[in-house]
Amino acid sequence: MNRFSHFVAIDWSGAAGARHKGIAIAIADAGGGPPVLVERGKDWSRTEVLHLLREELPPDTLVGLDLGISLPFLDAGAFFPGWEESPEDARSLWALIDNIAQDDEHLAAGSFVDHPEASRHFRRHGGREGDLFGGGRGRFRVTEVEQTRQGCKPYSNFNLVGAAQVGKSSLTGMRMLHALRGRVPVWPVDPLPARGSVIVEIYTTLAAIAAGRSASRAKIRTIEELNTALQNLGSPPVVGSGTIDDHASDALVTAAWLRTKGHDAALWSPEGLTPHIARTEGWTFGVP
Repeated sequence: MNRFSHFVAIDWSGAAGARHKGIAIAIADAGGGPPVLVERGKDWSRTEVLHLLREELPPDTLVGLDLGISLPFLDAGAFFPGWEESPEDARSLWALIDNIAQDDEHLAAGSFVDHPEASRHFRRHGGREGDLFGGGRGRFRVTEVEQTRQGCKPYSNFNLVGAAQVGKSSLTGMRMLHALRGRVPVWPVDPLPARGSVIVEIYTTLAAIAAGRSASRAKIRTIEELNTALQNLGSPPVVGSGTIDDHASDALVTAAWLRTKGHDAALWSPEGLTPHIARTEGWTFGVP
């Protein structure tokens, strides 16, 4: 399945504000060479990433987004049990979030999590835990349950508290995915097209594990450690030495990992992925 020419990994951010140090983008060429950072001379904004995905992708690019492309559905038979407006599939979820948060700048989603019905399902700052959050670590998608079998410790997308939470990234990312409708397909919500670019959800810890790291040591903060990880993935090293931002290293390692795994037909047909899960919860690329 040798169909991709480039591999892009995007370390995303759901933080407040216009520009984000937490956004990093790396690209690897199928023809070889080290992965490289895509830089603009200043921190990325989410709307600039949206423009890149709409207008600037090389043909036949596999794009990995480090965020959850949906919310748990299978465990309760709905995204938001008890809410009449609870959507039936992931695309309708993206549309609902975007509609409620349409006046939020920078693709933020604060208005959605503050909505009287939606807020009942989220754990928010200030000890505000919705009565339908579920307690404990919260609700998980099927793919996130499978991630734990690979040694990872995913966080519920309904959890918006803590440094490791991914809920804010996921909700802002879903607004971007809604804005991309009809432009770039999102697997497995959309089937893998025979040609052209496609977006997948990634979990950078999976790439780090494949590169010889452990889940507890997934973050890479020196060029030397980065190049060891790249070597383990069969990639040439990057130039330099010393410290590196872990958002940048996440993107670089994951772009190289996508290059090694993007052509693996088995990863496009995971055992646990059913048509219903694909339509509602989606899946993380790399989870078998």
